[in-house]
Amino acid sequence: MTRCLLALALALTACLSPIDVPEPPPKDEWDQKLDERVLDYSAALRIAALRLTGELPTLAELVQVSSADGDAKRVAYESLVRAYMASPKFARQMVLFWQDTLKLGDDPRLDSAAVFMAQLVVENRAYTEALTATRDTCPTFDPATARFIPASCGNAPQTVGLLTHPGMQAHFFGNFAFRRVRWVQETFACTKFPAELASTALDVGGVTPYTGTFPFTSIAGTANGGRVDFLDTSAVLCANCHSNMNHVAPLFAYFDASGQWQSEMMVPTPLPGNVVARMGDYVPAGERLAWRAGVPVFDMRSLGAAMAADPAIAQCAVARVWNWALGKSDIVDGGSRVPAATIEPVVSAFTTSGLRLHDAIYAVFTGDDFVRF
Repeated sequence: MTRCLLALALALTACLSPIDVPEPPPKDEWDQKLDERVLDYSAALRIAALRLTGELPTLAELVQVSSADGDAKRVAYESLVRAYMASPKFARQMVLFWQDTLKLGDDPRLDSAAVFMAQLVVENRAYTEALTATRDTCPTFDPATARFIPASCGNAPQTVGLLTHPGMQAHFFGNFAFRRVRWVQETFACTKFPAELASTALDVGGVTPYTGTFPFTSIAGTANGGRVDFLDTSAVLCANCHSNMNHVAPLFAYFDASGQWQSEMMVPTPLPGNVVARMGDYVPAGERLAWRAGVPVFDMRSLGAAMAADPAIAQCAVARVWNWALGKSDIVDGGSRVPAATIEPVVSAFTTSGLRLHDAIYAVFTGDDFVRF
């Protein structure tokens, strides 16, 4: 019996031999550099103060962090970040941040969009109100008191966050309302068009294949009733971008050059005489509008709701905060993409706690990547 047990033990030992245990994959030089970072709450405090208040920390604040020992250093740093975000200076910084992010500012009609976004952050309201709010989306801001003064825009029968904002509509007025749609895509989804790519490209006889997720003929061309050939295959395939653009743009075509909604389409086309767009120029008869393939919409409110439910919108919001905190360039214009895995913990907390961007900002500024150098 003893010999049997000994033989079994030896067999198990052989099975558990280190030879059979796979070694972890080697780390590249960048992983090694990340592992070499050390905590530096004093350095993090200087950056956080500049971002969150526009000013350097005071000597007393620096001493408060530098003189603390052990975990007390982290506690001191985090308490100061909370104090910065409760300061009137933070509200001012948020207005400036959103002026840059929205590319709208330096004019009262445009500033109200940035002020509304700043108000959502400062008051810790849901970020999705930027796409769904039904009132008071044209507030003003008193920098002396850091007070937000509510005001409605009054330019459309339905207010839908910033999607109906008169300043945005006027500022990005242009042919087919495509500038407005591009602003929506790049601001809230953080990517340029084409917005979606099919897993398998389709040869439609062009120089390049069709990679849209909508059926190729779901948008208008001269062959199916349109006056502009978005199905043109003679050069770089137009339909790759327009498969998404044309399913959204008609909703923005009813706002005139002043950003006021009208009962008929008001945007021009590039056709001779700049004739006004009509629905058949975007999609063929019977085709439904949609935010994404399989996500139909029929008015601005349904568009706002569809966007608010899109996980890409939440990820974009956190990625923009991340780039701002870490001093990166614009995520679209500068191509400063943030790996999804890097911000996944913040995005997860953001989406499960009511999409409060105020809380997400605090999480980024107190996160491991921000306080290690």
